Amino acid sequence: MNTALPYSSSSAQPMGWLYRAESWLDSKGKGAWIAAMVLGFIFFWPLGLALLAYMIWSKRMFKKSCRNRTNTRHLSTVMSSSGNSAFDSYKAETLRRLEEEQNSFETFLQRLREAKDKAEFDDFMSDRARAAAAPRDDSPRTEV
Repeated sequence: MNTALPYSSSSAQPMGWLYRAESWLDSKGKGAWIAAMVLGFIFFWPLGLALLAYMIWSKRMFKKSCRNRTNTRHLSTVMSSSGNSAFDSYKAETLRRLEEEQNSFETFLQRLREAKDKAEFDDFMSDRARAAAAPRDDSPRTEV
């Protein structure tokens, strides 16, 4: 009886470790891909170049996240019906409430960033006004 593992080193899947590495990097996000590329350039530059070419060819460099491919699968699982209408309405209400909380939090973070930017700009302008008001001695000195 031949029971080969899905990612065995048999001749049926000689590149199984590459697929596992790709899915592991995808699960970690774009930062892991960039780190792998940089390490590839450091240790063996053709490997870094190959990773860069692959990232560009597969459009991983231009996506917001590498995890987007797997998130759509999970989203369909989350939105599917369980068959229990009470649970489905509870789940829908909880997801709606969580979405509202996320939107509120993102709005709060945006206001916080804007307030920080305004405070930094106000500090810059007041420093600039103090520097402009301070007497400067730019006139050349003439000794007699």
